[in-house]
Order: sequence, then structure tokens, then C-alpha cells
Amino acid sequence: MESEGTDDYETLISTTDADLLKRSWRNEKAAPEILQFQSSLVQRSREQIQLMEETVEELVANDEDPLTVSLYQMDIDRTLFLLRSYLRTRLQKIEKFMFHIQKTEDLWARLSRQEQKFAKQSIEDLKTHLEQSVLSKLPDRYQSHLKQSVISEEADMVPEPKLDAFVICRTRKFLGSLPVDDRQLIFSLI
Repeated sequence: MESEGTDDYETLISTTDADLLKRSWRNEKAAPEILQFQSSLVQRSREQIQLMEETVEELVANDEDPLTVSLYQMDIDRTLFLLRSYLRTRLQKIEKFMFHIQKTEDLWARLSRQEQKFAKQSIEDLKTHLEQSVLSKLPDRYQSHLKQSVISEEADMVPEPKLDAFVICRTRKFLGSLPVDDRQLIFSLI
């Protein structure tokens, strides 16, 4: 048991921030609901991008080999792509499930402060738009942006992520056979 913890720690230490960002990006894209925001990783990635850009500027100023400059620039571009895509994926989930995220305390806590601010503003903008364009023209009992009518007990107009959808995952080590569902299907994951 102790060796497993040590192996996980050594793997984490040997993993670069670019690898961690790639893993977070993949996890966010694959997960049906929004995951915990990786604030320290995003901050470190931004700082590393800034340092790498300064390094490229110095290399260009010193007339360094164009191949070396190109390799540094490719690394910057790769990291920028991952960071932007990670943040864009999160914003897309927030836009799609903003009412569900707002009403679920656990999901709301997963957002960064900036994402919470974005979600609040998006909710207000959508409410205003719906009220001005559609809801004000409907009978009173149908003027909710969350419910189909006032007799609905739940917010049945709020889109929620499909948590029972299939998710593809990959393990870092062999897990053996695993029972799946009540049918006791056994798959060997590697």
C-alpha cells in the first residue's frame, strides 16, 4: 500500500505542468459535468508562457539559431492551445448548464471567481432576453424561464448534463477485470 502512494507521488513529481494541463484538458472535455477549476495549474501555465515568450524575445535579439527559436515558439503555441482550449471547454459547459450549475452548490464551488462572475452575468443576460422577447408575451402561468408552467414542481426547463452517458477513460496501469452494471459484464482494461 505504501509503495503505491510513493509511486503516485513520484509520478506526480516527474510530470510537467504541460502534462498536467493536457490531462486536465482531456478530463474536462470527457466529463459530462464541469470539474474543479485547476487554478494553480492555470496560473503556473500562464507564468511559464510569459517566461518562454521572454526567452524567445532574448533568443531573437541575440540572433540565436532560427531552429531553436522555432522549437521554443512551438512549445509556447502548444501550451497556449491547451490552456485556451481548457478554458474554452469550461466556458462552453457553463453556458450550456449555467442554471443547473448555479442551483447546485457543489458545482458552483468548482468554478473560479471569474467563471462565477461570467455565469452570473450570462444568467442575467439570458433572463432579460427571454423576458423581453418571449416570456412577457405569454400568459402569467407560463412566464418562467425555469419551469414549463407554474404547476411544475421542479425546474424542468433547466438543461442538465447526462451523467449516465458513456465516458471513455484510460488507465495508467493494468486494473484487471472489473464488474460493470448489474449484468456483471467483465472487461479487461489496460
